[in-house]
Amino acid sequence: MESVLPGQDLWLRILEKVEIEVKRPHFLTWFQNTAILSFHDGLLVIGAPNIFAKDWLENKLGAQLLEAVKTVYPEVREIMIEVDPNLGLPEDLRGVDVTKFFAKEKKPRKLPGKQEVRLLEGISSKCINPKFTLQNYVIGPSNRLAHAASMAVGMSPGSIYNPLFVYGGVGLGKTHLLQATGNEILRNDPDKVVVYMTSERFTNEIVEAIGKRNSKDFKDRYRKVDCLIIDDIQFLANKDRTQEEFFHTFNELYDNGKQIIISSDRPPKELNELEDRLVSRFEMGMIVDVQFPDYETRLAILHAKCRQHEILIHAEVLEFIATNIHDSIRELEGVLIQAIAQAQLEHSTPTVRSVAKIIKKLGRDNLQGMDQQGSEVSRGLHSEEVIEIVARYFRLPSDELMGESRKNAVLLPRQVAMYLLRNELNLAYDQIGKEFGGKNHTTVIHACDKIDMRLKKDKNLLRDVNSIKKEMGL
Repeated sequence: MESVLPGQDLWLRILEKVEIEVKRPHFLTWFQNTAILSFHDGLLVIGAPNIFAKDWLENKLGAQLLEAVKTVYPEVREIMIEVDPNLGLPEDLRGVDVTKFFAKEKKPRKLPGKQEVRLLEGISSKCINPKFTLQNYVIGPSNRLAHAASMAVGMSPGSIYNPLFVYGGVGLGKTHLLQATGNEILRNDPDKVVVYMTSERFTNEIVEAIGKRNSKDFKDRYRKVDCLIIDDIQFLANKDRTQEEFFHTFNELYDNGKQIIISSDRPPKELNELEDRLVSRFEMGMIVDVQFPDYETRLAILHAKCRQHEILIHAEVLEFIATNIHDSIRELEGVLIQAIAQAQLEHSTPTVRSVAKIIKKLGRDNLQGMDQQGSEVSRGLHSEEVIEIVARYFRLPSDELMGESRKNAVLLPRQVAMYLLRNELNLAYDQIGKEFGGKNHTTVIHACDKIDMRLKKDKNLLRDVNSIKKEMGL
């Protein structure tokens, strides 16, 4: 067994009792990074890294956990589970890594639901999180195609969209989508063997196989799976031997009708440090991108998370989070989780002010909807900020929005920006014209009138303008 800190020994002995009673996927998911926080007057306080783990342990395992604790530590009369967000952080050493201490089997076996660490003989797979499903994946304009393609693959792996290549920036939900697709395959056919791993893990297994001089066994094992999912393929850059092994594995799986799913931070044609023959294989199938969701989808994600955890949070608080977090879904959900945990620990209700403090810890200042003293206000915006918000919403560079292009893809957003500057910031027509490179005031009047008329009959434009206004904190 791995070396442990003195305070972890008691918890590990308790977990040995619990492990016998809990399905392996649940055990590895919900006890990861847990710890004993304190013991006083018969009360043992157990720490969980997030509210999800706390809820599961309390609702699904409360009595069994207390019984296991008493078996090892008879002095305990009562247990309590608290959320400690520091558990699991690299610098916090209290939490137990159950994958190190309990993941190994006496012999390889398949586990119910295929959420296993050991799959076929000798194949190690990172656990697929059972919480990630295509059914609870919030769909919006930014990910609709990616979700539809994943659903098709989940229903008929290996026969359509093979390979499936998903790309997008950090924290936009690619891993959720990949694991959800794996779960969908297993839901439709529990006998399928699905392997999910990062490219780093794949590389490490190849290095280990080379070191043990059993590369042939490695090749034979991986070519027997039904679906191979590789996350963050861009990290195979400059790893020539790994790329070569993956190329041959890819060909073998593809030729035998097995599904291959790959993710990256950019499309195949931009993976310049990967071999051309690999890139050409990636381009043979379906390529879909996942972009950062618009305001409405961000708000829907937050509402979905609240329903999932049966938590009621005021609408204005969720709107405040959705307005001020516009870079990462992971960060969006992280702020919500921290707000829930803090409220439960303090027996309070999340407010705009309390959430603002959490967001500011992420290094974000000048939050929309707050003044510098932390009061809830409609913050006065500058024209440059409005133009930047409109450009970001329509996915255009702000300098292009302010340029001379007459393309409709640019012209309409420009007119929307002028309309908002006039109607929300009350700027004079001449002043708005100056903001857009000295355009004549009649041009601005025409733009504002045109948008005003279209809003009365164009529901899509009305939705866009309302979403932008939400982004502005209005």
